[in-house]
Amino acid sequence: MKKLLFKIPTSTLIIATVLLGLAPFVPEPHLWEKLKMLSDGSLTKAIDIFDLFMHGTPLILLISKLTFMALDNQQKIEK
Repeated sequence: MKKLLFKIPTSTLIIATVLLGLAPFVPEPHLWEKLKMLSDGSLTKAIDIFDLFMHGTPLILLISKLTFMALDNQQKIEK
């Protein structure tokens, strides 16, 4: 999985995270709305769960890639 993640350009992940994570911009970002629904316990419809997955995936991938990059750099420094 790490090799596949490193094949995706970081800039692409950043753009996808911003666009999918914040769209629609008005009245509130979709991802934020779904996270509020999750914390309220009202995230029960299949379409809402799919929306959370779709809008949150780029963010999870970006965080994973940045974490792997930081760990790899730390291991290189320690050697």
